[in-house]
Amino acid sequence: MPTNDSLISLLGGGENPPQLQHVHRIPARQAVTEPWPEWVHPDLLNAYANLGIAEPWRHQVSGANAAHHNEHTIIATGTASGKSLAYQLPALDAVHRAALELAANPGRLEDDGAVALYLAPTKALAADQLAALVSLHLPTLRAATYDGDTAPGDRRWIRDHSNFILCNPDMLHFGVLPNHTWWARFFRRLRYVIIDEAHSYRGVFGSHVAVLLRRLRRICAHYGASPVFIGASATSSDPGSSFARLIGAPVTTITEDFSPHGATTVALWEPELTDFKGENGAKSRRTAIAETSDLMANLVSSHVRTIAFIKSRRGAETISSVTKRLLDDVDPSLPPRVAAYRSGYLPEERRELEKALRSGQLLGVSSTSALELGIDISGLDAVLVAGWPGTRASFFQQIGRAGRAGQNALAAFVASDDPLDTFLVHHPEAIFDRAVEATVFDPSNPYVLGPHLCAAAAELPITHQDLAIFDESTPALLDQLVAQGYLRKRPAGWFWTHPQSAAAMVNLREDGGGPINIIEADTGALLGTMGSPQSHYQAHTGAVYVHQGTSYVVLELNEAEHCALVRRGTPDFYTTARDVTQIEVLESLKHERWGPVEMHFGAVQVRTQVVSFQRKAIISNEVLGEEPLELEARDLFTKAVWFTMDNATLLAGGLVEPQFPGALHAAEHAAIGLLPLVASSDRWDVGGVSTAIHTDTGQPTIFVYDGHPGGAGFAERGFDMARVWLKATMDAIASCECRSGCPSCVQSPKCGNKNNPLDKAGAVLLLQILLKHARNH
Repeated sequence: MPTNDSLISLLGGGENPPQLQHVHRIPARQAVTEPWPEWVHPDLLNAYANLGIAEPWRHQVSGANAAHHNEHTIIATGTASGKSLAYQLPALDAVHRAALELAANPGRLEDDGAVALYLAPTKALAADQLAALVSLHLPTLRAATYDGDTAPGDRRWIRDHSNFILCNPDMLHFGVLPNHTWWARFFRRLRYVIIDEAHSYRGVFGSHVAVLLRRLRRICAHYGASPVFIGASATSSDPGSSFARLIGAPVTTITEDFSPHGATTVALWEPELTDFKGENGAKSRRTAIAETSDLMANLVSSHVRTIAFIKSRRGAETISSVTKRLLDDVDPSLPPRVAAYRSGYLPEERRELEKALRSGQLLGVSSTSALELGIDISGLDAVLVAGWPGTRASFFQQIGRAGRAGQNALAAFVASDDPLDTFLVHHPEAIFDRAVEATVFDPSNPYVLGPHLCAAAAELPITHQDLAIFDESTPALLDQLVAQGYLRKRPAGWFWTHPQSAAAMVNLREDGGGPINIIEADTGALLGTMGSPQSHYQAHTGAVYVHQGTSYVVLELNEAEHCALVRRGTPDFYTTARDVTQIEVLESLKHERWGPVEMHFGAVQVRTQVVSFQRKAIISNEVLGEEPLELEARDLFTKAVWFTMDNATLLAGGLVEPQFPGALHAAEHAAIGLLPLVASSDRWDVGGVSTAIHTDTGQPTIFVYDGHPGGAGFAERGFDMARVWLKATMDAIASCECRSGCPSCVQSPKCGNKNNPLDKAGAVLLLQILLKHARNH
């Protein structure tokens, strides 16, 4: 790679292109090592020495020592900081010593041995960790993955003989805990539970995993085991508190990073406004997808090994296919060296792509966060981040993919049409000078906890002593489950009495129904799956679905059969669904008064209906057409934060009454977009409603709600961080260069009212009014 001074020119457009808003340089970091802990078995030292690891870094030793001394531990350091060695050392030492002792004393019960359980959020990460363990060539280590891809014939051998099992939360929930009697020997010997990429357990998924881990601890206690939990996490706000809440026990925290890393040049890149008109005549920016495809083509044509991250599956596929078309004009040998990688691929497809990326056969990969999570790929030179990934933790995790081999690295954040992206490219201090967000999840969510209590009761009857493991709301929730006929109460505790699987009541990663299978109509082939809540937005009739660079158009969404039929096509557009929403206040749980302004957090009922979809040009974002949809409305009982103010306050602040609806509407859209600045949410995790007079409050009101049953913790975080959140929202609107509002500030792609009315200037005034009263109280 060239020196830092010339890296920017590789993106194209010269040394100072107009899209470049800011350059930040992260300096190289020198390593600080420490001697190996004295308790580590010499065989392990030799194994690591054979891999070229002469001495560990200081934070690795600190984390390993804490876990070895039976302290639950979280290691929260940067990408490529060797967190895996910190948890491998104590776990492998215990497993290795136990295996040697058993070999030396054949008559000793094997139940006296030691085993470890490793949990990863993705199969790819578990497969990568297995490869790292195998590379140690320890003859006593019997490591194996146990997930949905594991052949049925191998599962019993793994259960009975493996001493280091690599699994994921889904398999732990569906395959292991409900069958714990088959796993009795394993649980009796369980010494360490490793939770990799712990920061990824947030929102509803994090809430599910938090309760799942409490169920795991309960089963371990039943078999007389009390394993040490070791977490590995990217940097986050207060990782110790987050991990303690995840596992339900106090932890030791290791956060200072002593690993080396090459210098990284980070470019903040804002696509230019185009002449294409969007909704209501607003100018559109060139899309982040088109811009990132250009940048990747420029880098790959210079043989710079590059990975581009984007949140959506469709975006990853589109970047790959557009980049290939651009490269074909430059060098026909290059397009085959570019590929997409995302969740939803079949196992053999994922493994092949991972292998090609490691070997350098691939020069460019566009990926969802499936490749963000810790997969050990060194040698990458550049990272492109297309649209804000949702959290600073994810952002630094992604840009840390490059420079892992010690070379200088280039990273570029390409802003999408989004208020948060607009704010960040113009406020680099919000990325580089602030603490990362809190990892937000809520283990007490009754929509999460209730089904898990049924699953726990099916595993073992819940006793009064067990109540301390779960949330304080558990007794009331158990009574409710008894009244509903799910559980039966006896003097000894609560029992599951149904013949069906209680675990099937829980879907860790989705809400509102099982997955939708995407099926090719002409062949019957299964292309992939999609969560049921996404289907109204992404698998409705007429939607464009992309798989491995091939576009398909949805012919029919059949929710009763949980499938969507698609047919191959070559559309030059993508589709965006639009919805209309009504909201009803059920209960205010917390509130704060700022003079005439009130802020509430509480329970709400939201009724949402997807009513139409737009076709938009891939490169320009130009609206090509809109069609109505006839889909049923869905009711959601969730949590929200809302702000109320009276007309006199708005008039005194400089607004006039005809501005009220447009100002409220624009402020609501922008506030939804900026919430991820303070909460680890995604724009699509939350929704909003604004009205000049709401039925329940009787006043002008703005609502922002969690898009998950029971809430996900995002709205409550917005309540707690309201002043920072509203100030950033106001700054994002004010700093956008458009005249009257555009997708980069106050327009929303989901708005069922066709982004009308919107008053950009009125929204700034309204937010100034809110902040003025907030400062005075």
